[in-house]
Amino acid sequence: MSQATMKPRKQKAPKSKAYRFDARLNEEQKVLIQKAADLQGRTMTDFVLHSAETAAERTIEERAMLILSARETEAFVDAILHPAQPGPVLRAAARHYKNTIGR
Repeated sequence: MSQATMKPRKQKAPKSKAYRFDARLNEEQKVLIQKAADLQGRTMTDFVLHSAETAAERTIEERAMLILSARETEAFVDAILHPAQPGPVLRAAARHYKNTIGR
C-alpha cells in the first residue's frame, strides 16, 4: 500500500477517570435543590457538582489568604523591616552547624 492511500489514524483522547459520589437527601433538600437546578436549567447532578466545586474553591481561597487587622499589619511589617537579632541559642546552633558541616 502506498503512502498516498494511507489515512492518518485519529488518536483517541485519554479518558479521565470518573469518580462516584453518593448522597442521601430528605424530601425538603431534594425539592430545594431540584428547584434551584431547574431555575439554572441544570440537572440536579450538574447543579450539585457545580455548587460543591464553587464552594470548595472559595473555601480553599479564603483559607489561603492571610487577613490581618491594622495593628497586626503594622507588627508584621515592622518585624520584616526590623528583624530581631539572633539570640544565644540560635548563635550556638549556627556555630554547631558550621563546626559539624563545615563551610
